[in-house]
Amino acid sequence: MGALRVLNGILSHPLNRPARAAAVGRLIRWQLAARAMRSGIALPFVDDTVLLARHGMTGATGNWYCGLHEHVEMAFVLHILRPGALFVDVGANIGSYTILAAATGADVVAIEPIPSTFENLAANVALNGFGARVVRWHGGVGDRAGTLHFTAAHDTMNHVVDGDDGEPSISVEVRPLDDILGGRRPRLIKIDVEGYELPVLRGASAALADPDLLALVVETNGSGARYGVDGHEIFALLGRFGFEPVGYDPFSHRLGDAGPNGDNTIFVRDAEQVAALCAGAPRYRLVNGTI
Repeated sequence: MGALRVLNGILSHPLNRPARAAAVGRLIRWQLAARAMRSGIALPFVDDTVLLARHGMTGATGNWYCGLHEHVEMAFVLHILRPGALFVDVGANIGSYTILAAATGADVVAIEPIPSTFENLAANVALNGFGARVVRWHGGVGDRAGTLHFTAAHDTMNHVVDGDDGEPSISVEVRPLDDILGGRRPRLIKIDVEGYELPVLRGASAALADPDLLALVVETNGSGARYGVDGHEIFALLGRFGFEPVGYDPFSHRLGDAGPNGDNTIFVRDAEQVAALCAGAPRYRLVNGTI
């Protein structure tokens, strides 16, 4: 059932529609190669970048199968950034968003709490020669400094847990995002922390108030319910700082009205400036075309 779901996802992915057979070919090649090379394989990504992937890394392999696994949000990151702009990747995982942002020439602050995942993030940054432009911070993000427990065995789904709930966990240092940034001024922030987004935003009031910050990509899939968070609280908090949810067409590079919430929501402030940046963005080469 899982294999059929993956195949259906690949065949229906918008970036694969012009060449579905080639996409299936990438799936087959990966399944054969991953079992033969357990040490990892450098898969082509955006332009001349690569992602080091191993069997079970669903985020990295999704980009290999589909060009950009989350094609709307990832294309938005590519199109709004320029050389010298700052991108902040909260919950960077192995670095898919970090590497594509660095591919634009942007600087990056990449934050990842899980030790083994942080090692993979660091490996991807080094493999692509981006060490001078990517600041890596090994820890978690919240609304106050302290320590939290995280799961460590769920790949892209690792999250904060109560240390007494019986789930195997690790203890991780946590700091507010404003403290981690130390006065750095991002243009774009991506937050994917499996439901812990609201505390992250509460610890980022200085960044949110900074006019240099034009947009955020925030996970809004309802997983905050595990912490008693109503998803509307995220929209309300960002609204107080002037951010509104929008839709994005990655093929025309145009902003539009926000549709039904998917896993992530794009929030922008100064929509006119954001629209101009996206409209003027260069095209980037993927494994299945350009965007």
